[in-house]
Amino acid sequence: MKNGVILAILSSLIFSIMNVLVKSISDTVPTSEIVFFRSFIGTVLIYFFMKRSKVRFSRKGIPFLMLRGIFGALYLLAYFYTISKIPLADASILAHLSPFFAVFFSYLFLKERVSKRVILILPLVLVGIVLLTKPGAYSAYSLFALVGVASALFAGAAAVSIRFLSKAHHSFEIVFYFLATGTLITIPLMWNNFVLPSPTELAILVGIGVVSLLGQVFLTKAFTHESVVVVEIARYIGIVFNILWGFLFWAEVPSLLTVTGGILIVTSCILLSRKKQPVERAKVSFIPVWKK
Repeated sequence: MKNGVILAILSSLIFSIMNVLVKSISDTVPTSEIVFFRSFIGTVLIYFFMKRSKVRFSRKGIPFLMLRGIFGALYLLAYFYTISKIPLADASILAHLSPFFAVFFSYLFLKERVSKRVILILPLVLVGIVLLTKPGAYSAYSLFALVGVASALFAGAAAVSIRFLSKAHHSFEIVFYFLATGTLITIPLMWNNFVLPSPTELAILVGIGVVSLLGQVFLTKAFTHESVVVVEIARYIGIVFNILWGFLFWAEVPSLLTVTGGILIVTSCILLSRKKQPVERAKVSFIPVWKK
């Protein structure tokens, strides 16, 4: 397998574990507070990693780093809220609509070409998604589902911004700005709704921060190895992981359609990583502020 695809799959597995932790305390801890702990703990840890690896903060490109952070923070708020309101599998399916937005944004802003091979594999992925969503039985068409779609939009925008920033910034720095921005945004949001967590809840919140940081590092590095489209398609396997956790922890027995869809998605990821696909150098359609 190619490094970028392997990293994307690992990040999906780690993020699925994070989803389980978020779901387990979402009934007692507000969404903004979960995002705050996730972001704050991650900020401290990534700052330590930067110091240890002697990664310096850039003096250029700060506005775009902060913009990536805003996209990421909005994604977390929308996604965690969706997880707290609808089944984990449904929330995961909605969040994995992000490649559709990522393809549009990467073509619009980065002028990245979609290879024929990716185009041929994409229908296989879409069939798997259709089987997983079970049209006619899916019952989350509501305001909560719309928030889930919004989370996918913000995730797609964040993916493209990572791809753009990775050409000039270390992955640790990109992750730092994402988490630091998330911390700052959630402080006023949770100010009047803060709930003092119990020892168990605090341990879970810390776990969310640590686990999600590992997933974010893997994901950011994946975007530095592969194009936005390839990484986002490989991340579809995260749906399978989330369905598995739903079965193990909430006794959600997957149907034949779910199993078939999962097999198609895993097969797609394997096919996607079989041959070497050169990464197209992005031709940016606008001039960054720091290069004017």
